[in-house]
Amino acid sequence: MLPFVINGPSRRALLAGTFAGLALPAVTAAGAEATSRSGSQKGSLPRRPNILLILADDLGWGEIGANGQRLIRTPNLDRLAAEGVQFKTAYSGAPLCAPSRCSLLTGLHNGHSTVRENPEGGPQHALTDADLTFAELLQLSGYRTACIGKWGFGPEQPDQPSHPNVRGFDEFFGYIGHRHAHQYFPKYLWHNGQKVQLDGSKYAPHLFRQRAVEFINADSDQPFLLYFATNLPHSPSVIPGDAGEYETKPWTAANRRHAAQVARLDTDVAALVRALRDAGRAEDTLVLFTSDNGPHREKGVTPWLFDSNGPYRADKRDVYEGGIRVPLIAWSPGLRPRVERQPVAAWDLLPTLADLAETPVPAHLDGLSFRGLLTGEGAPKHTHLVWNRPRKAQAIRRGRWKLVRFAPHIAGAGPEGRVELYDLSRDPGESRDIAAARPQITRELMELLDDSIGEDPRLPYGLRTELTGGQVVVTLHNGSAVPWTQVELGLDGKRRTRAHTVARVDPGTAISVGFPAPSGGRITARADFQAGGRSHVFRRAHRGGESPMTLTSTG
Repeated sequence: MLPFVINGPSRRALLAGTFAGLALPAVTAAGAEATSRSGSQKGSLPRRPNILLILADDLGWGEIGANGQRLIRTPNLDRLAAEGVQFKTAYSGAPLCAPSRCSLLTGLHNGHSTVRENPEGGPQHALTDADLTFAELLQLSGYRTACIGKWGFGPEQPDQPSHPNVRGFDEFFGYIGHRHAHQYFPKYLWHNGQKVQLDGSKYAPHLFRQRAVEFINADSDQPFLLYFATNLPHSPSVIPGDAGEYETKPWTAANRRHAAQVARLDTDVAALVRALRDAGRAEDTLVLFTSDNGPHREKGVTPWLFDSNGPYRADKRDVYEGGIRVPLIAWSPGLRPRVERQPVAAWDLLPTLADLAETPVPAHLDGLSFRGLLTGEGAPKHTHLVWNRPRKAQAIRRGRWKLVRFAPHIAGAGPEGRVELYDLSRDPGESRDIAAARPQITRELMELLDDSIGEDPRLPYGLRTELTGGQVVVTLHNGSAVPWTQVELGLDGKRRTRAHTVARVDPGTAISVGFPAPSGGRITARADFQAGGRSHVFRRAHRGGESPMTLTSTG
């Protein structure tokens, strides 16, 4: 591994307004069409685009100008919204960090996902070998992948199933653990499997942006996935220097600095898009911007000052709309600017990214691909959406109806719990509980909610490699919903082994083949197959003595 060098301004040198000059240039639809290397037309996406997924931490639906914010300036995000597709009915995976991120990564709502709670709510599970992330899928499809920023799932150890490198990211730089990400001037960060010691003087969001720009600029013919999971504007409200243009506002110090954090997030977005343009990659990239949950009210921040949740009730940790409605913006030069109101959720990201990467979508997900909503062609609609906070609260939305259920003995629910029903078409602020007036709807939604909570329904998916007894055992799992045909398994190395061929691997089944282990050097397990009318190649590479094995692929 190459030595990792950190450069950048110190705590004193980096002021809140340093990067104001990074505002995005205006882009017209005609200009986008003229400069697109892929030849895409208005309302279209390039084939197998680069993906830049920016995830804010505790940014409320109403904290960007495009959603009505008036006190905090977010000109760069507003421009992306004006030039791209703005989803007005986008939901997070959960009303708090870790379970929301798990849902986003794995395509499962929190009635099925591995991580369903933050550490303070009880034991927090880590990701396991049974989890399949969108990074693993895109890595299988030939993307180079990076996670920069906040991972949020422990333990803080390398070479374990919950580590980003094991869950599909070639490159990781940031915080592994949930609580560590609360330190804006940390004493260390992780680079892949190694701790990078710091002196506590460097602002982590600056280091993340620096590393992300380097990843974008890397010389590679592969498409890329960059998951930029910043910790802005999570509490504490810490920024380098003063609060810039908000320093003289008649607010508390925490609120002034929170506003500066949001503004800093906006300039970070501008810097990443600028890097795409400078590298000549903007035309072939889809930028997605969203948040992991509603706004926080921690350590002196008062979200009602900023109207951070917009017209919606409550905030972070609540399953009311204010806790789970989040901004979602999709931008690419070939997209037609418009507003989309069909509900989408964080667990839709995995099938959408798989769809964009032309990789077979795993079966039994809770998510649906919204690729068609990006291009205006339409996409399947959810029959219902589910949020689950074990031992606390649950919610389900079906069409215009939303049911909220509280566990006994908490939040004033009493020993029998409490159930509320809202008609979001007439009451988006959830101010009028109509459960008593609509008993049939209430019963139906309670039954549907009960049926939606359970074990992980997914099938094993992908290519597995095991070195045992002098053999490399290669196993291909078809965890999709369609047959994989003309399947060939083999090893690439100094010499290509003879491939083992089977006619078909049906959904939910697998094929395993053992090959003599090469005496040394790099070996790569390979699977070639047909699915959905396309040819696919999965690869899993392993160098003798390394653990864990590195998963790579080309499509």
